[in-house]
Amino acid sequence: MENQEGNKNKRFRLKWRISGRLVLIVLVVAALLLCAATSFFVVDQTENAVVLRFGKYVRTVGPGLQTKLPFGIEKNINIPTQRVVTETFGYKASDIGGSALLGSIENQNESRMLTGDLNIVDVEWIVQYYITDPQAWLFNVEDKVTTIRDISQSVMNQLVGDLPILAIMTSERTQIEYEAQKMMQEIFDRYGMGIKLVTVKLQNIVPPEGDVQDAFEDVNKAIQDMNRLINEGKELYNKEIPAAEGEAEMLILQAEGYAADRVNRAKGDASRFSSMLEAYENSPDVTSTRLYIEAVEDVINNREGALTLIDKNVGSFIPFKDLGGAR
Repeated sequence: MENQEGNKNKRFRLKWRISGRLVLIVLVVAALLLCAATSFFVVDQTENAVVLRFGKYVRTVGPGLQTKLPFGIEKNINIPTQRVVTETFGYKASDIGGSALLGSIENQNESRMLTGDLNIVDVEWIVQYYITDPQAWLFNVEDKVTTIRDISQSVMNQLVGDLPILAIMTSERTQIEYEAQKMMQEIFDRYGMGIKLVTVKLQNIVPPEGDVQDAFEDVNKAIQDMNRLINEGKELYNKEIPAAEGEAEMLILQAEGYAADRVNRAKGDASRFSSMLEAYENSPDVTSTRLYIEAVEDVINNREGALTLIDKNVGSFIPFKDLGGAR
């Protein structure tokens, strides 16, 4: 009996020893798995990760499989640094791109502004940016989106308030966009927000609905008609003036050619007369006879219609030039 009881106690102690060891192994394995699970994290290609140790910034890591101290000693926060964020102002767009032309809900609290000539105008615009410094983005400003929107509204109100309404709606749109982006970026950099503006783009710029908007539409139509008529006048001018200038140039060239021809003819006649005078002075009788014959030849050759006479002695026809007398 005593031996049987001793064997039972021995088996019980052995079993308890084996069970305790197994529990210890399980705990160690679980601890290792937990350590491995909390030591690795993945950063997407469009992200950077900020690593914190007990809440304090330690480092920033790029895309890929990264490591950190386990059991919550270090914590990672993934920041989308390659994604362009669009903020709309004056409306809420129904599309992802933030276009007010594809459907929107107007927000007059943001869009309604006072211009430099004391008119009221509704201005809608978008701001696009991306994060360049994850650490600054996380720690330098608490309410980031609200800060961005407040700065953007302040800058846009300042620029619109310095210009007349017609300039805002027409010629100064591009300049407003350029100045707004420049001023906003300077303020964001001064606050250390860690973002970079991609663009500031004006959308709809219209007067308030009602009589004011109708009047401005009439003004815009008049301006368009004026520009159209100016363009038509310029087109007609460009069509007619070159043709007139070409015709004038042609007439000038013809006149110059005629003048040169008359001068050359006059010089030739003067030269021929000088030659004849010299010949006449040398032989007056011969020269006068020759001139008389040449004059008669010219008269006969230039007279149309010839008569013929029959010479009985010669027995042939003699050509006879009609000088205009009675036949």
